[in-house]
Amino acid sequence: MPDYPQTARIKSKLFHKGHFHRALVLEFAGNGVLVFATLLGIVVISQLIRFLGEAVSGKLAADGVLALLGFSALNYLPVLLSMSLFISILLTLSRCYRDSEMVVWFCAGIGLTRWIRPVLWYAVPVVMVIALLSLVLSPWALKKADDYKSKLESRDEVVTVTAGVFRESSQSDRVYFVERVDAGTGQVGNVFVRSVQNAQLGTMVARQGFQETMPNGDRFLVLLNGTRYEGTPGLLDYRIVEFERYAMRIEGATAKPSLPNVRTLTTQALWRNPTTWNLSELEWRLGLPISAAVLALLAIVLSYVNPRAGRSLNMVLAMVLYMLYSNMISVTNAWVGQGKLSPGIGLWGIHALMLLITALLFYWRMTLFSWRRVFKK
Repeated sequence: MPDYPQTARIKSKLFHKGHFHRALVLEFAGNGVLVFATLLGIVVISQLIRFLGEAVSGKLAADGVLALLGFSALNYLPVLLSMSLFISILLTLSRCYRDSEMVVWFCAGIGLTRWIRPVLWYAVPVVMVIALLSLVLSPWALKKADDYKSKLESRDEVVTVTAGVFRESSQSDRVYFVERVDAGTGQVGNVFVRSVQNAQLGTMVARQGFQETMPNGDRFLVLLNGTRYEGTPGLLDYRIVEFERYAMRIEGATAKPSLPNVRTLTTQALWRNPTTWNLSELEWRLGLPISAAVLALLAIVLSYVNPRAGRSLNMVLAMVLYMLYSNMISVTNAWVGQGKLSPGIGLWGIHALMLLITALLFYWRMTLFSWRRVFKK
């Protein structure tokens, strides 16, 4: 049988020397990096699939996929970091319970509240990063993503043509298809263009083509060695014209006016214009770091593992509370935006409630452990 009192004395000395804190923080960080990398990979893959689908369908230029993917990933970072912080503390402390380390620490006189200090050493820097991302970088990323989308939409249809994909013009009067594109020279091969001019349907095919800019700034798509079929479907009035050179004017696309979005406004702009929806967005940004700190403390009491109840029961309960907490934050923010709830209650009400639940769970867990020690005596 192991000598638990002697082991407890040794670990108690290590605790006071700071070795315990450093080892625990390192384990927190290791689990946090692993969880964050996994969650980030899932988000990046899901967003990449969505953007590639839009690119294949012609809704998004292929060269804009990586830039929008980066902006989207930056927007998700605060939530991913908050989840990683919560899960990493749960995993680490649950392992301590399963390996009976917590029993040794409790027998050495180190109560559950003594774990708050190392958890905060790990959580505070992460919470500060979440605050920076939520208040500054995420709105900037959303703004840049909207600007980049507007820039892509303002480009003319020839620039956005992708080899092997049918592309409709912004005026919906032309459909382009090219078999190959030479990125170096800008020339295209085996071109198909279907257009409507003077209420007549025209179809052109050409072996090659290129884009030409005139001295006055007008731009043309020049087709070489092709054929044009023009007429009315269902009637025998088609004309077939073979040409060596045919130029079509390219109409520059105009960017669509973007609707105002509170998510792209800076935090200073939200504070200067305190409308209900601006306050709701501001509370969401402030709530992310606050909820991350509360969840870090909540993970201490939710990490308890009862061998008789199964090892995964605490993780299920923790995930349920996390989802409930996150959904309640979204609901209260919506109520603030709709004017159904005051901004002060909307910001601090749900967080104060979760802090109260955390304090009660701490009290219940410490009281339960004290009663167990009395009964064992």
